[in-house]
Amino acid sequence: MNTAITEGVQITITTHFREDLSQISGSQFFFNYHVKMQNMNDFTIQLMHRDWYIFDSLNEPNFVSGEGVIGEQPVIQSGDQYSYTSGCELFSELGLMKGFYTFRNLKTGKLFEVHIPVFNMIYPAKLN
Repeated sequence: MNTAITEGVQITITTHFREDLSQISGSQFFFNYHVKMQNMNDFTIQLMHRDWYIFDSLNEPNFVSGEGVIGEQPVIQSGDQYSYTSGCELFSELGLMKGFYTFRNLKTGKLFEVHIPVFNMIYPAKLN
């Protein structure tokens, strides 16, 4: 589990290797990552945008940018949290992801960035 707090928003990431969706002999390794966002501010926020850096140890880095997450731009009240699960396919046994979310303070309209902590995606057999 990796956690970071930026601008009063806590981001916690956990990862899970999906053997059922991977083809190890074909160098395809699929991972799920679960993100929990907690608004620790005294104002409501809305997730507007995401920017990801994806590193796959045998390939060029990949950058992904887009609106919201999993097709949503959730509003998170003060003290509340929002969670989602998504996935990433790598073509090597080792990789990582990091990035940032752009949120809007719904009280002031101001945009701000929230750091997504680096998290590793490692094929479990590689750890032996």
